[in-house]
Order: sequence, then structure tokens, then C-alpha cells
Amino acid sequence: MADNDKIIELTPDNFEQVLGGDSPVLVDFWAPWCGPCRQVAPVLEQLADELEGKVRIAKLDVDQAPELAGRFQVQSIPTFILFKNGEAHDRTMGALPKAGFQQFLDRNL
Repeated sequence: MADNDKIIELTPDNFEQVLGGDSPVLVDFWAPWCGPCRQVAPVLEQLADELEGKVRIAKLDVDQAPELAGRFQVQSIPTFILFKNGEAHDRTMGALPKAGFQQFLDRNL
């Protein structure tokens, strides 16, 4: 679970609404049992603070929403997909360091 109130917890019920906004959304497809997923959580919290107003950070527990993970062909976690205007724009996988996330976002924003 996200401890940072700037990180949005996605569910099948709010998924389309959150992604349909004007801001780009970086979605973390994760699961509580995933070590690398837990490893990147503090980095995502830092980015949520630093990038407020530029990009929103959201998390989707793939165990709670397997149909959404399947819809976006998420086959390993963590997978990060950047959505713009509700559409998947780019993706990266694995536990990236903060600089890796910044490079990914810089080339897409």
C-alpha cells in the first residue's frame, strides 16, 4: 500500500477515471509479495512529491485486478506504464533506481 497520499491506489472501479485526466499517469503494476516492487516504493514516493503537477503516480495491485494486468500484457512485476490521455504511451519493467525513473519520464514528458 502507498503511504504517500500523493500516490493513487487504483482499482478496477477508478482505473478509467484516474487515467482519463489531463495529467500523465505513471502506473506501477505491483503486488505486496513482490520484493522488487517494495524496493521501488520509496523512490515512487519521492517522485510523487517532486513531480507533483507534472505527472501523477498510481499503483495497481495485480492480484486485486488481474483483468487489468492482462489487458496491458503485464507479465512480470514491477511493470511501469506511462499513460497519456488514457492511452498507454510507454513502459519499463524492473526495479529501477531513481535516475532510471527520471530518464524514463524525461523522455516521455
